[in-house]
Amino acid sequence: MSDEFKTIKNTSEGFYSEKRSKFLAFAHHVESIDEVKELIAQYRKKYYDARHVCYAYMLGAAREEFRANDDGEPSSTAGKPILGQINSNELTDILIIVVRYYGGVNLGTSGLIIAYREAAADAIAHAEVETRQVEEVITYDFPYVMMNDVMRIVKEMQPRIISQTYENTCQIKLSIRQSEAEQLRQRLEKLSFS
Repeated sequence: MSDEFKTIKNTSEGFYSEKRSKFLAFAHHVESIDEVKELIAQYRKKYYDARHVCYAYMLGAAREEFRANDDGEPSSTAGKPILGQINSNELTDILIIVVRYYGGVNLGTSGLIIAYREAAADAIAHAEVETRQVEEVITYDFPYVMMNDVMRIVKEMQPRIISQTYENTCQIKLSIRQSEAEQLRQRLEKLSFS
């Protein structure tokens, strides 16, 4: 499994219009189901007069947690095309909401699929995509006399220092790219036995 994933950095908007129906798309960086639910509730409240508030989201570096919702549109004509855009751009930790204002003319299932897909694609096109690393946190306890050895490893491997305490027993909490975590752990453990 790769220890990198792509997500969006900022909130972005997209738009699509077909036969007087308007599709407003909003892409958000999210990291939890609670965040997703909160945003959906905010959009339903803000766009209370819209006919549909459809969405799709993908969570986690492994991209295993996702959902698509049609919100009353014919089955698979809204949520699935939105999710399809998330997948084709290989994004995660993202929620895309598409708000539809009905224009009085039915678009048919293929028209709806195109409209939701294009609105979602436009929101992604306006987002700043970034690659992030999956990190692992390692906590290491050691006596003060080992400080120089520990800091040398930190300097060489360059993990991010989350916290450190220096008392009778010192503790350092490090965050490092998942693929390098085992090597860091082994190097620190070797210090304990030398």
